[in-house]
Amino acid sequence: MASVSHNDAEPITDRMHDNSWSANLEKPHHADDRALITEQAIDAIDHTVPGNHVNLVTHGNHGHPREYLFEALADEYGDDIEWSYVEQCGCGGHVTRVHV
Repeated sequence: MASVSHNDAEPITDRMHDNSWSANLEKPHHADDRALITEQAIDAIDHTVPGNHVNLVTHGNHGHPREYLFEALADEYGDDIEWSYVEQCGCGGHVTRVHV
């Protein structure tokens, strides 16, 4: 599969979400690109209005999000957000809930 440039990848969202929502980070172009998942996870959080949560549904190819995503979230937000691992999906992906 050809790699998709981060600039060519479809944005995860184009609006602010004043509700709880899910960000799909398990599309084919996410399969080989942890950096894209992290970049778009941060974008999803930034597009979530405080008081709501976003479910980050990450591609299973990268394993448990504690291996790469949790540290990136801590570096980016410190104590400004809270996250918890929810579950592994039947398709192999993982769900992390982030409260903004």
